[in-house]
Amino acid sequence: MDLAARALAIHQTLLAFYGEPIWRNPLPPLDELVSTILSQNTNDVNRDKAFQALRQRFATWEEVRDANPTEVIDCVRVAGLANQKGPRIQQVLRQITQERGTLDLSFLNDWPLEEARAWLMKFNGVGPKTAAIVLCFSLNRPAFPVDTHVYRVTGRLGLRPENMSVEETHTHMEALLPPKTYYAAHLNLIRLGREICQARKPNCSACPVREQCDFAMKSAGK
Repeated sequence: MDLAARALAIHQTLLAFYGEPIWRNPLPPLDELVSTILSQNTNDVNRDKAFQALRQRFATWEEVRDANPTEVIDCVRVAGLANQKGPRIQQVLRQITQERGTLDLSFLNDWPLEEARAWLMKFNGVGPKTAAIVLCFSLNRPAFPVDTHVYRVTGRLGLRPENMSVEETHTHMEALLPPKTYYAAHLNLIRLGREICQARKPNCSACPVREQCDFAMKSAGK
């Protein structure tokens, strides 16, 4: 079985095990961009607390952009690295305004995918994962986000070369799977990584894809 066929088979096994995943209600692209910046080096709970604090303190993103930096930092403190994330968010908002004259990112729907990805990634603090999340979850574009869970699990499964970087894995997974699978495959791989294929002690005996996994097969001496 070639690698693409293996990847699709693993995706189908995870669908049968977990079902079709549904993330939260889609956020507008600018909201998702800010939320994903807040998510860096923290968990979902603290990300959401920081995001809600911003939305409750400021009526619009324009107000966030123009606010005293200390106010923004205080709002996002719960997400950690607030002295970086607060100014970073304000700088991104200022740059978007300077270039576009507005904070509406819906124009990215009309751009070729790689141009839209490159445009997002030119901002400080916006890497391949953040850009892919905005494209996939807010704009329904065919992008495959790779976080630490997806990176770890795809490595153990043997779906990517062992020495491939996180950045390279984004385009690798996009080439490996059909675009229609990206949303569900991304979410189910994350769930597998959080619940079963954990970093320190993977629970291979409970894993639905253990018979398709290089790591599990080697551990079992097969």
